Amino acid sequence: MLYGIAAAATALLLSALLAELLRVPALRLGILDRRRRWALPLSGGTAVVLATGLVAGLGDRAGLAPLGTGVGRLLAAGAWVGVLGLAADVWRLRWWIPLAGTAVAAALVVPYAETGVSAGVLAVAWVVAVAAAFRGLDHADGLAGTVAALAAFGVAACAAAEPMEGIAVLMAVLAAALAGFLLHNWHPARVGLGAGGSLFTGFVVASSAVFVRAGQGIGVGAGVLFAVTAVACADAALVVLGRRLSRWPVTRGRPDHLGHRLRRLGLAPRAVTVLLAAAALGGVLAGVGVHTGRMSGGAALWVAAVAAVVVLALLRLPVTPVFRPRQRSSEASVQVSERLRVRSG
Repeated sequence: MLYGIAAAATALLLSALLAELLRVPALRLGILDRRRRWALPLSGGTAVVLATGLVAGLGDRAGLAPLGTGVGRLLAAGAWVGVLGLAADVWRLRWWIPLAGTAVAAALVVPYAETGVSAGVLAVAWVVAVAAAFRGLDHADGLAGTVAALAAFGVAACAAAEPMEGIAVLMAVLAAALAGFLLHNWHPARVGLGAGGSLFTGFVVASSAVFVRAGQGIGVGAGVLFAVTAVACADAALVVLGRRLSRWPVTRGRPDHLGHRLRRLGLAPRAVTVLLAAAALGGVLAGVGVHTGRMSGGAALWVAAVAAVVVLALLRLPVTPVFRPRQRSSEASVQVSERLRVRSG
């Protein structure tokens, strides 16, 4: 117990410190969120990955909080997914490359002995889908980090009820690392999460949830897994369904996520984050309640029903056709110099 508190506090402080220290190198290397009109360095994802890996890994190595063989492999696979996401941030890899790497990592960590082959394959697909959903959720200041921290706390509570101490410690450390990152990511954000941090977070949360529910009822398990990640799943469903209906390529970005549509209703950026965080908290509480037996499986069905109603309602809102991507500073400076030269001439 005491180690868990100390580990969480260490992860929070380390993540906050690393996010600030890595900010300038990320700016100089051009590791930026290209969807914005100002330079937002994506140092937060690296900070979350490093803080989570160092604190949980050192605790396991020192014997203070052994993760176990399966959980240690999960953390290593998550680090691989984080590196792959960072590569996508730097080199703008094709969309399928990070997802393919995430699928390979998920296939290596799913506990097939408890799930069975068929359910294990479904679990791999679900882990990949959740990782992609968290990457898509990283479209508003503070949103992905807050929702992910709540989901991690939910999975930690489910793991503690088993008890599965390794998963519980890992999720507590991850939630604390995300909280440290959020000190810099609340609107207006100074650092971003990026593909590296969002894919890592989604992968670790989803894989840990699979570990916790492995060997239990598939129907109830699916409800629990959805409830703890309801906001991310609803955002992904809204995007895919909306783009399919409008015949827009699913892999081509545009401002049609939950946060974007709520902003069109007149909500302020911070209000959007708070509202969706409250929704995520409700889903997490329902998922933990169902897992621990304090609520019936119907609570997870209510979460799914509410998510479906919200998705269908927001589909009716109009969407701006395309992003207006931020120009790189070098390109912008060249254009400004050219305009001044023409005017002076």
